[in-house]
Amino acid sequence: MARRLWVNALIIVPGDKSITHRALLLGGMARGQTRLVHPLASLDARSTARALRQLGVDVPSLRVGGGPLFVTGRGRFRAPQATLHCGNSGTTARLLMGLLAAHRFAARLTGDRSLRKRPMRRITEPLTAMGARFVPEQADRLPLEVRGGRLAALRWELPVSSAQLKSAILLAGVAGGVPVAVREPAGPSRDHTERMLEALGYRLRERDGWIELAAGGPVPAFDMTVPGDPSSAAFLVGAGLLGRYPLTLGGVGLNPTRTGFLAVLRRMGATVRAEPSGATLGEPIGTIHAAPGDLRAATVSAVEIPGLIDEIPLLAVVAARAAGTSRFEEVGELRVKESDRLGLMADNLRLLGYQASGQGNTLSIAGSDHPPRGRIRTDGDHRIAMAFGVLSVVPGARITIDDRDCAAVSFPGFFELLDGVRRGRIS
Repeated sequence: MARRLWVNALIIVPGDKSITHRALLLGGMARGQTRLVHPLASLDARSTARALRQLGVDVPSLRVGGGPLFVTGRGRFRAPQATLHCGNSGTTARLLMGLLAAHRFAARLTGDRSLRKRPMRRITEPLTAMGARFVPEQADRLPLEVRGGRLAALRWELPVSSAQLKSAILLAGVAGGVPVAVREPAGPSRDHTERMLEALGYRLRERDGWIELAAGGPVPAFDMTVPGDPSSAAFLVGAGLLGRYPLTLGGVGLNPTRTGFLAVLRRMGATVRAEPSGATLGEPIGTIHAAPGDLRAATVSAVEIPGLIDEIPLLAVVAARAAGTSRFEEVGELRVKESDRLGLMADNLRLLGYQASGQGNTLSIAGSDHPPRGRIRTDGDHRIAMAFGVLSVVPGARITIDDRDCAAVSFPGFFELLDGVRRGRIS
C-alpha cells in the first residue's frame, strides 16, 4: 500500500557506487569468500563484476534488491580470454589497470563510446613508472592493453585530485606488494580506498600531504555492508529541497570526503541535516533529512571541488532556484567526465530559461523562481539526467529528459522513485 512520504517514511538509497567497485575488486583479489551486503546493482558495478568473472573470480550476477553477494577470489587474477569491456565505468577501467599492472599477463580493456573519450594517460604514466607496459605506448584513450609484471615502489604527485587515479596507484601497490606514496594537488579526494585498506590491515599514513602505503601481504577475505551512496542520496536531498515534501534517507554513507555537498547546501540556507548512526569497514553511516525552504546563492571554491565533484550537477540545479548568482570555481574536470558536464549543465539550464554560463573552468548560475520548462539533452550522462529530474519536481515544471534510462548507470529505479516523491507517495 502507498504511504505518505511526509509521515515517517524512510527511503533507503542504493549502495555506494565507489565502495561497491572497490569491495568487488578487493574481494576478487582475496583468497577465499568475501560477503557483501547491499552492494549497488547498477550498470557500472555490473561492468566491474563482469570483468572480474573474465579474470577468474567467482562473482554472481548483481540484482536490485538481492540478498548478500558472495565473491570468491583465488588471491591472483587469471589471464582473460577476451577483451575486458568496462562499459561506461571509468572507475572499473582505471582501478583494474592498477591491479592488472602487477599481473604477468596481457589484458586488453575497452569501454563504450563515452568511456573511450576519457583520458587515461594520467594513470598509465605512473603505472609505467612502476614497471607496467601499455600498448599502444603513451595511450591516452581506450582501448589499450596492459602488460603487467613485477612492480617497483613509486612516489607520485597527481596532476589533479582524483580518487580514481589515487586508488589505481594504491591498488597497484597492494597487488605488487610494494610501497607507494601519492600526493594530490588540490585537497583530498574521496578516501574509500584508504579506509578499506586500513580496515583490512594495511599500513597507511598521511605525512606532509602524502598518502603513504607500506608494502603488505595478500588481501584477506572480508564481510562488509555497503553504505547507501551519498552521491545518489544527494539527488533525493535536492528533491526534498525543491519539491513540496520533506524526505528522510536512511543508511547513507557519511564519509566526510563525500558530504561536501551538504556544507554547500547549508550555506545556501537549505533545511538539511545528517545524523550519524554507526560505521562499516571504516565507513561512517547515518540518516539525512531534507525539507523545502528558501534558498540563497553561494560560491563553491576550488578547494571544495574534489570533495563534491559528482554532486555539482545537483548543486547547479539547486542554485537555479536560489536567490542571487552562484559560482562554481575550477570545475574544468567536469568536461572530461561521462560527458562535458560543465557545458551541458549551462546549455540545459539556458534552455529552461535560466541565466547560466560555463566559460573556462567556471560555472555561473543566476537563480530564478520561474517554472522550468523545456527538453533536456543528457548525452547519456546519468548525473545530468538525474539532476534535471530533480528540477522537474519544482511545482509547475514541465521538463522532458531525452534519456531517463541512463540513470541506471548509478541509480537503478531513480525516476520511478522520483515520480513517487513528486506525488508525495512511495510504495
